[in-house]
Amino acid sequence: MSHAILDLVQQVMSSPWLYAALFALALLDGFFPVVPAETSVITAAVFAASGETNLALVILVAALGAFAGDHVSYLIGRTSAGRLREKKAFIWARGALAERGGLVLVVARYIPGGRTATTLTMGAVRFPLRSFTFFDAIAACSWALYSGLIGFFGGMAFENDPIKGLLLGLGIAVSITGAVELVRWLRKRRATEASPERLPADTSV
Repeated sequence: MSHAILDLVQQVMSSPWLYAALFALALLDGFFPVVPAETSVITAAVFAASGETNLALVILVAALGAFAGDHVSYLIGRTSAGRLREKKAFIWARGALAERGGLVLVVARYIPGGRTATTLTMGAVRFPLRSFTFFDAIAACSWALYSGLIGFFGGMAFENDPIKGLLLGLGIAVSITGAVELVRWLRKRRATEASPERLPADTSV
């Protein structure tokens, strides 16, 4: 079974349409976060360790796709502000944006669902497009580089067994994402505990 899966993946990796597919997945992931863009980039980078794909090209098309997708999400936010204002993710992203400015876009790139909530929010609050483009270029390039290098080093570690290399790369990515989420949760909990408790309203007549 594993050999059949490996053969299928290798056929996909050798396809001339691979880089176009990576671009499309990264683009769609910008505003439709269930698309497995990060997994696809890591997989393609794993096979770059054995020379079946080009690591630099994998990173480049992933970054360009992510950059384009984030801008689509930003434009959707600008036209859907009224429908987004009460959503939980929107409220979180708006608070983070007010606290950290454009840098939150770079951090949110590594949070599942956070990237889309942030780009939508930045569009909805009319965050300056020029500043959005600047921070998004950093976010998209760093995300593509991170995903590509994780896959490449996983492939290097198991050059003769790409499946193990892929599992290692995905495991590292999940661990890093989990660590980011844990730190964010702990900071939120600490901030909640530090805030003064609200006194009950006086109901006496």
